[in-house]
Amino acid sequence: MSSVAEYIKESYIELTEKVTWPTWRELQSSAVLVLVAALIIALMIFGMDWIIGYVLKWFYSSLA
Repeated sequence: MSSVAEYIKESYIELTEKVTWPTWRELQSSAVLVLVAALIIALMIFGMDWIIGYVLKWFYSSLA
């Protein structure tokens, strides 16, 4: 049981003294970057879905 307590103590020390936390400004810029990347990826997936849907609609209408 003491090993668990030691682990928690060492983890707390590492998180409070050894970790370099980002500043509020760095955090905001990272969040904006993630948002922009997610929107670009979503638009790419939407575009691919639309193109595949269009091709399949054209293909099935040409069979009739």
